[in-house]
Amino acid sequence: MQYWLMKSEPDEFSIDDLASRPGQTEHWDGVRNYQARNMMRDQMKVGDQILFYHSNTQPPGVVGVAEVVREGYPDHTAFDPEDPHYDPRSDPDNPRWFMVDVRFVRKLRRVITLAELKDRPELDGLALVRRGNRLSVMPVEKRHWDFILSLE
Repeated sequence: MQYWLMKSEPDEFSIDDLASRPGQTEHWDGVRNYQARNMMRDQMKVGDQILFYHSNTQPPGVVGVAEVVREGYPDHTAFDPEDPHYDPRSDPDNPRWFMVDVRFVRKLRRVITLAELKDRPELDGLALVRRGNRLSVMPVEKRHWDFILSLE
């Protein structure tokens, strides 16, 4: 099993949105970064655990846990001209973008804020706290996963 962090803006899709879905599952669409796409397409496996992170909010932070329930497959939103994630260069026969399906596991008892995470030397090396990191999907080492959840 691997561990991941996935960012979402709560006004676009929040942990509560995931929790309210039938079966509490949803496809994680709209990722338009090649490095994040490659991780979703090639590395994320069913059963992998995800820290659900709210970005572009005050305060940003880890708000819940989810898990991968379907491995990478073509992101259909890239093919739909009416969708905000449409990419005219993506072709169903040779898809450019991929997504995974995730399932709600639980909300955290509190938001573990980015500021708090940045202040912890135990999290040195965590991609999220590196300056300039803009990825919406990133791997998390088991030791970082355990420590973050211990802050709850």
